[in-house]
This record gives sequence, structure tokens and C-alpha cells, in this order.
Amino acid sequence: MSERILMIETSTESCSVAVCDGKAILASRLDETPRQQSSMLVPYIVDVLREAGVESRDLDAVAVSEGPGSYTGLRVGVSTAKGYCFGAGKPLIGVDTLQILACQAEGSYGRIIAMIDARRMEVYAAPFDGSARKTGPTEAVILDADSYRKELDEGTVLFIGTGIRKFQDICHHPNASFQECPPMASAMAAPALAALQKKEFKDIAYFEPFYLKEFVAGVTKHAVL
Repeated sequence: MSERILMIETSTESCSVAVCDGKAILASRLDETPRQQSSMLVPYIVDVLREAGVESRDLDAVAVSEGPGSYTGLRVGVSTAKGYCFGAGKPLIGVDTLQILACQAEGSYGRIIAMIDARRMEVYAAPFDGSARKTGPTEAVILDADSYRKELDEGTVLFIGTGIRKFQDICHHPNASFQECPPMASAMAAPALAALQKKEFKDIAYFEPFYLKEFVAGVTKHAVL
């Protein structure tokens, strides 16, 4: 039985789309150019469906990264996914952005901390075990040299995501490993498939991304007050 899912990931500055059949990736696209999601997302969806030889009617669901992450990026991804679900009559699946990163871990680790870059020394982070199962809450963490010392003293920890560079500069614990990467749609297959099999679908009309923090619009120097 086929289990085909269109997967969309736009929670950071990257734009990523993939199609899977079960856990097998049929086609994928990734563009790490900042702030291009709104222009690249729909063309990438068309490309991966064509490359995979999959029509909209053949899909079993659409999965989208649900956050935390960039306010603008999440809005683009979720609104596109919801529109596609409305138009094609397909159910919507939300996947934790930090779990996507945990699924991208290379190597064997007993503990994974997934991080997305936020402002200054802050990251959005959550802990996972070596099988990408979440073991604690998602939090906004202000990093310093002693962050995660308890976990590091207990054994090896992989820090993965777009937020690791700022931590790598100040963390010199011998048990710390680092993997810098954006969350990718192709890594959504396992959690999206699990949600599909359990029929854990989002309400298309009311589903909103998980921002973790409210969006605050900045005021430019030249704004007229």
C-alpha cells in the first residue's frame, strides 16, 4: 500500500520540499538562499511532484513543519500547505521542526539537542533521544558556556541545527559534538508517516504554527512616528 506524502519545510531561512512513499524519498528540493520561500515554494512543489511521478490525487496527506522557527517562514509554509489541502482535499499533518532536525542526526548518539537560531545568543531548543523521540519541552534558551553542562557531564551529546554555531564557539566540553544544518523536508518522512498511520491530522481551518514567541515587528530608523 502506498503512503505518499508531500512535505514542506520553511521554518528557517531555507526552503525545502520533498515527496515520500513510506520512508522512501521520491524527490526533494532544498534552497538555502535567505528569504526566498515565498517565490520558490510553489515551483518546488510542482518540480518534486513531477519528478516523483505523483499527481495531487495520488497523495495521502500534506505535511508541514509546524515550528518553532521564523514567523515569516512558518506563515509561508503553513498557508501554502493549508491551501494545497483545501484544493486537493487532502489531510494536513504538522511535524515539530526540532524533531525534523533530530531525524537528521548523523552517527549514533544517546542524546540529541536540536537548536534553531533565534536572536543574539538565544536559540529555540528541545532534547531528544537517539531515536529522535522528544524527551523534554521546547524552550527559548539563552546560551552561555555552562548551558547543558549537566547533560554533557553525563555523556556524549549531539547539538544539531542552525543554532549550533553560536554554541560551538563557547562550548568546549569534550562530550559535545556539533552538526550544523537546516531542517529539511526529506527528514520529515518518519514522523509524518507515523502521524498518517495514526490519523493524527490538523484542523485545516484553524491550525496555526507554533511560534514559541510572539512576532514583534521592528521599526526602521526612517519610520515616521
